[in-house]
Amino acid sequence: MDYVDHGAGGGPEVLKIASGPRPVPAPGEVLIRVAYAGVNRPEALQRAGLYAPPPGASQILGLEVSGEVVALGEGVERWKVGDAVCALTNGGGYAQYVVAPQGQVLPVPQGLSLLQAAALPENYFTVWTNLFQRAGLRAGESVLVHGGSSGIGLTAIQLARAFGATVLSTAGSAAKAAACRDAGASFAINYREQDFVAVALEATGGQGVNVVLDMVGGRYIARNLQALAVEGRLVQISFLEASKVELDWTPLMVKRLHFTGSTLRPRSLADKARIADELQERVWPLLSSQQIAPVVHRVFPIARAAEAHALMESSEHIGKILLEV
Repeated sequence: MDYVDHGAGGGPEVLKIASGPRPVPAPGEVLIRVAYAGVNRPEALQRAGLYAPPPGASQILGLEVSGEVVALGEGVERWKVGDAVCALTNGGGYAQYVVAPQGQVLPVPQGLSLLQAAALPENYFTVWTNLFQRAGLRAGESVLVHGGSSGIGLTAIQLARAFGATVLSTAGSAAKAAACRDAGASFAINYREQDFVAVALEATGGQGVNVVLDMVGGRYIARNLQALAVEGRLVQISFLEASKVELDWTPLMVKRLHFTGSTLRPRSLADKARIADELQERVWPLLSSQQIAPVVHRVFPIARAAEAHALMESSEHIGKILLEV
């Protein structure tokens, strides 16, 4: 099969098409003929040599795909050959074929194309487990979503609103702020022109928001604590800025705050399968009824993966970047 090779690592230009053996599904796995693969920041970090895949994972980039099931490993009962699916993979998605554990595979929601389905797994698994399982966001609460125009951000905005929360978001331009409002944010904050702490406090009558979903870290951490209400929850899902900071933790005690976070890739197969089951039960119906929808910014042929990574690292996109395989 053909796949995208990142060689010894480096900038986007190192990505080249190569040829290698087609994977064989192990017990409990399915083999998927890939139609589209999502492009994500962890893949750009892996390409640059800054994010090593866990032991046993494919060295090929690619954490999510859509396509058709073409073979089954021993013991697979949930899927059959010919099923149209999307999947959270353990790597290997930038290729013509990829294997995925059966518990991380989901059906393409009714009414969605394979292109749209490829934009679902990484974003929806991440947002669901962090915003709803870990932070426990509830109807009637407020949430501040940083990076609101990213694939993760737009997913978080839509899901939070669909489940009855009031959403505030940050973005770096007027166009990105408009995309956040279109997705359902009641307050879209241009962080280059506005102080998100001041807006969060004003929007909540001085109380602060109940939840902050943050992918920035660094100087945002102390400000997130200021923006939170009593018993508020800060969920960290990435660090675009520093992961090591010095700050005053007094607000954590005074306001009885909760600071948590997670990353998907190291979690167990059972953990990921539980997330998938909840998504199919509670979120897939919203997609099928078009109450929410993935936002796709641009699709590149797989041979132009370098351009897709360059766009990802520019942060000029609004929504998801995909590779057509």
